[in-house]
Amino acid sequence: MRDSRVIELAKLLVHHSCRVQPGENVLIDLFGEGRELVLALIEEIYRVGGYPHVQLHDQLVHRQLLLGTSEPHVHLWTDYSVYKMKQMDCYIGVRGSNSDAELQDVPDEKLKQYMRTFSHQVHSEQRVKNTKWVVLRYPSSSFAQMADMSTPAFEDFYFRVCNLDYERMSLAMDALVKRMEQADKVHIVGPGTDLQFSIKGIPVVKCAGEFNIPDGEVFTAPVKDSINGVITINTPSPYAGTVFEQVRFELVDGKITTASANKTERINQILDTDEGARYIGEFSLGINPYIDHPMKDILFDEKIHGSFHFTPGQAYEEADNGNRSAIHWDLVSIQRSDYGGGEIYFDGECIRRDGLFVVPDLEPLNPENLK
Repeated sequence: MRDSRVIELAKLLVHHSCRVQPGENVLIDLFGEGRELVLALIEEIYRVGGYPHVQLHDQLVHRQLLLGTSEPHVHLWTDYSVYKMKQMDCYIGVRGSNSDAELQDVPDEKLKQYMRTFSHQVHSEQRVKNTKWVVLRYPSSSFAQMADMSTPAFEDFYFRVCNLDYERMSLAMDALVKRMEQADKVHIVGPGTDLQFSIKGIPVVKCAGEFNIPDGEVFTAPVKDSINGVITINTPSPYAGTVFEQVRFELVDGKITTASANKTERINQILDTDEGARYIGEFSLGINPYIDHPMKDILFDEKIHGSFHFTPGQAYEEADNGNRSAIHWDLVSIQRSDYGGGEIYFDGECIRRDGLFVVPDLEPLNPENLK
């Protein structure tokens, strides 16, 4: 008998996230574990009159492909994947294992080639722009270990985080969207952070279960050349098979001029991927009331309540500041008092202190009001 929580999640993805309509083609893209969810998704898609399509991936197989790939191979790989994506109306990406470490020994140039070509054309250009899409992680024993929980405890946490009332969250987000749309200057302060920039004229997007599950963020982008100051990231951040800690950037007129971390040489290699990698493509506030601490998984960590994230690389088309890059790396900093505190100011007014919104119109976004 299928877990009722899995059925509830499948319904959320089909009806709320992708709004699948009769006759639409839906690509279910599974990496690793999560077949129970795939089966529930197939049933629910058929139930609404859609047509499910399934891709199954294995990270060790993916690693072996990358080790021997070449430019002609990546281009053909990309071409047929773009063709397939063009046939789809909806995309549900299920990430059922956290095995980025499997790619750690793939040569940097191979990874860059794959990201510049396949990831950019298939996902950034075709999927994101032309389908109704949602991406989510799925619980596994390795994922539970990362969260320092038993597998049953992590599953309970996972479904509580994912199957929340996104309609309620969406309504509460409207006030923050309005504030950000009206704001010009943003000032972020905290331990090791004193950063100023403008968001004037950049669109603001609320995320309440349409593109990510779990969800809970409102994002925009800084005016590209407006950022000045220093930022210190207080959570571990995996990227391209490496976990980075103690990340610190100095920015002058929007550009990361100095970058350091526990692996300084490697972080600078990533930031030298292309010209846009040293500029910022996203600024976002996290508000999911059930996510308290980092798990080294960005789909969860970027939604931590009381956090913000700053993103070297590609800007989203919905909130576009003109920055272009093959990378998009969300770096999360938590400002709650248990992480050292901090404040965010819009045009000189403090709107959030130590992770809690302190102005009346935004207080509905605090955790006690969203649970």
